[in-house]
Amino acid sequence: MLRAGIVGLPNVGKSTLFNAVTRTRKAEAANYPFCTIEPNIGVVIVPDERLAVLSKISGSQKLVPAAIEFVDIAGLVKGASKGEGLGNQFLSNIREVDAIVHVVRCFESGDIHHVDGNVDPVRDIDVINTELIIADLEGVTKRKGRVEKDAKRGNKEAAVELALCDKLIPHLDSGKPAITADLTDDERKLLKSFFLLSSKPVIYACNVAEDQLAAAINTPDAHPFVSAVRQHVAAMHNASAVVISAAIENELVDLPEEDATAYLADLGVKDSGVSRLIKSAYDLLGLQTYLTTGEKETRAWTITKGTKAPQAAGVIHGDFERGFIAAQIVAFDDLAALGSEAKCREAGKLRIEGKEYVMRDGDVVEWRFNV
Repeated sequence: MLRAGIVGLPNVGKSTLFNAVTRTRKAEAANYPFCTIEPNIGVVIVPDERLAVLSKISGSQKLVPAAIEFVDIAGLVKGASKGEGLGNQFLSNIREVDAIVHVVRCFESGDIHHVDGNVDPVRDIDVINTELIIADLEGVTKRKGRVEKDAKRGNKEAAVELALCDKLIPHLDSGKPAITADLTDDERKLLKSFFLLSSKPVIYACNVAEDQLAAAINTPDAHPFVSAVRQHVAAMHNASAVVISAAIENELVDLPEEDATAYLADLGVKDSGVSRLIKSAYDLLGLQTYLTTGEKETRAWTITKGTKAPQAAGVIHGDFERGFIAAQIVAFDDLAALGSEAKCREAGKLRIEGKEYVMRDGDVVEWRFNV
């Protein structure tokens, strides 16, 4: 299961958000630095309204949604790359996740201490990114030293690695994350073996005050902090931002779904910030979903974008991939509109696809295989 790590400076709302995302009270949330020391881990359901629709059509006994893992990582401070605070532990934990949810404080409060004394979300973003980049620069420089001799002796693999190091070092040294480097497809494949912190995809969660949530969602550029974050991360990191209120999401944890929906409606908000954040993280990881449905269960299966049919079948069981014959597929929208597989067949919406078919999000599939 792929992992998204929740990071940020101390006291920005990371642990409160983690509790809301995972609908638990696992992470202690308190008003002092390093409240989270060991990373908390929670499995998070990816909201998908399509499952209930398919279940009704098929008369399924249960629903099984897709899920990803969220990790609440200790707060970072300036100097983490040199071991300040819990720096070494923070960097080690973040190295193990596939994507980063960077929580940024976008609210003023005299009750909640800020480690730098005042709220400045762009500065806070740069503090963390600078630490990641410094750690990466040190790592790439060491790696260059290890491969230089082999490259001079004519080792082709070492020469390719050296060339990538020579591209990365000036890029990182200019304060830019590895993910924004101008690399070829082959270089990006090689980059994965470097395990760089700043090469991970990032989504920024702008944590706003409760009374500012609706306005910040509806007109984000009118909120000075949110607007500053959106402009900065788009320009510097080619990343996007989601508006949330960790305090409100924390209130929703114990409410039944209907009451939570009514509570949000009273605030002028249609959808939970957590719901939008989970969906954004799922998309950030390059994931999509195909669906299977029947009397026993309706289930969402997670695959990476661009996956072909046999490999998608293999997510269920290796035998499905080894013995792949074909996939019977109907688009969810067609099945939902027509109401049954039989009507989809009559309308010509049911397709038989082979080994080269690239899966689409929302494909409803019945696999044909023989082992």
